[in-house]
Amino acid sequence: MNSREVALSALFVAFTAASSWVSIPLGPVPFTLQVFAVLLTGLLLGSRLGFIAMCAYVFAGSVGFPVFANFTGGFAHLYGPTGGYLLAFPIAALVTGLFAERSEKISIWVFGALVALGVIYLLGWLRLALYFGGSFKKALFIGVVPFMPLDVAKAILAVGIARAVKKTLPRL
Repeated sequence: MNSREVALSALFVAFTAASSWVSIPLGPVPFTLQVFAVLLTGLLLGSRLGFIAMCAYVFAGSVGFPVFANFTGGFAHLYGPTGGYLLAFPIAALVTGLFAERSEKISIWVFGALVALGVIYLLGWLRLALYFGGSFKKALFIGVVPFMPLDVAKAILAVGIARAVKKTLPRL
């Protein structure tokens, strides 16, 4: 990695951390802007750098930096109710970046963002179900369904912003 890539990664780690601090508690899984930041990271940085940035974000939070929701951090978050979502962030950035790298079509970017959102939901739902003692139905209705409409809107917004940024700063 060169210094430019390190700086961009750090910028998006900080952006994701700031997005997590906008937190509305909805039970064990809060509503935050993290999904928006993760998708934007993948769209703007690409698959490799987006993956690295989100790995750095998860690592920073797991070692105790207060980058997770409600100014928290610590390894226990990866085993808690939101651990699956957090662990999905690097994969989601990778997936979103792959779609953005393969095509300039906005429909492909939106599809990629929705696939990445599916990855976040799948891993988050599985971990939350384990947290609830194997209740996959409860996990679905607490950790996925309430978030879907706003997360789809965040995905579309992330694509729109990424397209505008790429047009303005093509070297990003």
